[in-house]
Amino acid sequence: MKTNKVTLTFLLLTIHYFASAQQAEAIPEPPQVAASSYILLDYHSGHVLASHNPHLQVEPASITKMMTAYVVFSEIKSGNLSLDDMVTISEKAWRTGGSKMFIEVDKQVKVEDLVRGMIIQSGNDACVALAEHIAGSEEVFASMMNQHAKKLGMNDSSFKNATGLPAEGHLVSAFDVALLGKALITEFPDLYHFYSEKEFTYNKIKQHNRNTLLYRDPTVDGFKTGHTEAAGYCLATSAMRNGMRLVNVVMGTESEKARADESQKLLNYGFRFYETHKLYNQGEERIKAEIWKGVDEEISLGLAEDLFITIPKGSYEKLDANVDLPSVITAPVQQGTQLGTLNLLLDGKTLMHKPLIALQTAEAAGWWTRSMDSIGLWFKSFGDD
Repeated sequence: MKTNKVTLTFLLLTIHYFASAQQAEAIPEPPQVAASSYILLDYHSGHVLASHNPHLQVEPASITKMMTAYVVFSEIKSGNLSLDDMVTISEKAWRTGGSKMFIEVDKQVKVEDLVRGMIIQSGNDACVALAEHIAGSEEVFASMMNQHAKKLGMNDSSFKNATGLPAEGHLVSAFDVALLGKALITEFPDLYHFYSEKEFTYNKIKQHNRNTLLYRDPTVDGFKTGHTEAAGYCLATSAMRNGMRLVNVVMGTESEKARADESQKLLNYGFRFYETHKLYNQGEERIKAEIWKGVDEEISLGLAEDLFITIPKGSYEKLDANVDLPSVITAPVQQGTQLGTLNLLLDGKTLMHKPLIALQTAEAAGWWTRSMDSIGLWFKSFGDD
């Protein structure tokens, strides 16, 4: 593939933010984190800012309830379930051990209350009630959890129940939990607010959200805690400061205080030393390329998705971009076909490559134009390197 020097002049790095006035600084090593595994990543760019054993399979404890919520929210989004639906509580749900919402057998409870009981109060009874209502049994619901996990690319995870109570083979990784957290925010913006609620009262029993960072850091708005003897103390969090959102997962710390302190340490590190910018919009024309044998003489190229980049603070002005294009593009071309590559560089070093796609379909021209262009291409070939 050759770089088309004629069309390169059309690609300019669009500045959506004012370049930082501060000088770029060297990024220190991430802080020491007392956890069996962890990951800190930027929500928009997906850039990993710090990690340790991110793919280590560990018991998730009540972090499991994030996947339970994902399935519940998916059912709501698809129209199969409503927050106003009433759920009849089974004896199994009522008897489920561990943390409880304190629902009562044979009583009817609104789905919205069960969701709050699951997320805020970490009620295992609420999880089982929702699972049985949606899938008929917790076992079938666990199968749904695994299907959704596979779709999300959670390749380190295997779910056996909806609660996170210990079960053989019930495992996740910090990386997978981060993927799940990103999906909860992206896919369910109207439901994500449940994670930031600090207390919920049901059956005259008030319980507080176990995510202590909600009280300590006003920029934190999710997600979930977890604890069993085998799993240790776990915490998945998300926070947004000045338009930059980070997702952080810490697994296997020694105490409630430790999981909050270690999580806060990582969040502060990410926000202090990095910044995220949106460079290009999905479907926005980035370049016009010459096309042969087509009805039109040019074709517009752009990106299939928004492009965000996370970089060291103060280094925005060191960003640059160029493109690689084939020396010849010929019609017909279907919309969405990759025709080139956008190369993003920071301080002269390649940062990433993104496919450039056709933003519209380019139809083939009639016989006469195709014939004339064939002759033109024949002469052009003598001038190519």
